Amino acid sequence: MSKIFLVARDEWRYWGRSKLALWSTLLFAVLLVVTAVLTALRMEHERSERIHHQAEAEETFLSQPARHPHRMVHYGHYVFRAPSPLSLIDPGLDPVTGQSIFLEGHRQNSAMFADSSASADLGGLSWLTPALIYQLFGPLLLILLGHGAIVREREASTLVALQAQGVRGFDLVAGKALALASAILVLLLPLGVSALAAISMGESLIAAFALIAIYFLYLNIWSLLSLLISVLLQRRSSVLTGLTAVWLFSTLLMPALAVSNTTREFPLAGKIEVDLAMLEEVRKLGDGHNTEDPAFQKLRADLFNRYNVNKVEDLPVNLRGVVATEGEAKLTETMNEFADRRMAGELRQASLLNRHGWLTPTLAVARASRSVSGTALETHQRFLREAEAVRFDFVQGLNKVHAEELSYVDDINRNSSDPEVEKRSRVDATNWQVLDDFRFETASQELRIENASGSVLALTCWCLLLAAGSVLFGIRLKP
Repeated sequence: MSKIFLVARDEWRYWGRSKLALWSTLLFAVLLVVTAVLTALRMEHERSERIHHQAEAEETFLSQPARHPHRMVHYGHYVFRAPSPLSLIDPGLDPVTGQSIFLEGHRQNSAMFADSSASADLGGLSWLTPALIYQLFGPLLLILLGHGAIVREREASTLVALQAQGVRGFDLVAGKALALASAILVLLLPLGVSALAAISMGESLIAAFALIAIYFLYLNIWSLLSLLISVLLQRRSSVLTGLTAVWLFSTLLMPALAVSNTTREFPLAGKIEVDLAMLEEVRKLGDGHNTEDPAFQKLRADLFNRYNVNKVEDLPVNLRGVVATEGEAKLTETMNEFADRRMAGELRQASLLNRHGWLTPTLAVARASRSVSGTALETHQRFLREAEAVRFDFVQGLNKVHAEELSYVDDINRNSSDPEVEKRSRVDATNWQVLDDFRFETASQELRIENASGSVLALTCWCLLLAAGSVLFGIRLKP
């Protein structure tokens, strides 16, 4: 064991004497720290802004004066998705999926106001985040540090001397691997600081530790790959060329091919196509604003039978409000069917894309990182579902007020010139309390870690396979 530590210590001494290693590490550290600070500031600003806007939207809705309840249905309400604490490390889909939804009757609006403030922070590098720094540039630094680990000893003819002193091939490979693993721990210190910041914002310790462990596993894959290629090839230039080619294929080319293959295997219909298909289905449901629509004749007859009356005016409830309630329920069911179909298609695409993580660890770590950070596709879809639940509840609550608090006669005559009728067609502002508070919370740590488990398994297999290869060929190492 002492020989392994001696080899690791000697490797650190070599890096200390190498200006290229020192300057490359310094450049990586500066880029990482700057990106981490700017991303943390941006996401914290977004978090506080969205929480503020959510409270403001609720206050605005509840402070509306007496109105006709259906006007409030169309007045609508905004809900905002506050980013998770770990989004300061990996914002994931947050910048592109939209942060708020306008809720109103008869419609399911898309999320909007995707974040664009990052462009002002980093200009052309606005896409950089700490997660991407580790995913894309961390491997390059490890390639630079580890590509000559073994082949350098061979080229300098020191391998024979080491073996003559009793340093076995296993000891040499294990020592170099230990040095690289310790270098990875140093590189992860900024990530640890960011994780502590996330914990101070309410993130769980287990989730933060899981994210650090995922990146430790990922970077070890690249250190072991560098070590393995250094064992196999005879010249340092060949090792560096081969590793650079692997990096280009794994981090840039393969993810692009995976996305292309995914969209080809599971194409999704465009928004216009889906909207037209949904409109055709909605037309069959009837118009919830029209009590004479044939689609609601059975509802009308059932009400007459239930209350034993012959005229709409004699009903103890406002038929217009009852029809609006029934129409909204049918419409929402249809809209949810289309929404669920679209989300299922997105999840199928995501599942196929995730399977490509077995071909490139870059996709696996990206998926695991977003999942644990609470910034993956599942989070966005949960936001859409929770927002829709709020929309349906407050619209139906207002429809209930419409049916129970307004008389049918006053309702149909509310646009007359009689100011008293117009006044009676409004309900008191206390009825706006049907709006529930909305606070979008990060999913539980257990669920996030479970969502990341498949990708973590892929990373673990990559790591074990490369470790086994390094040990196997290291044992047989020859000058």
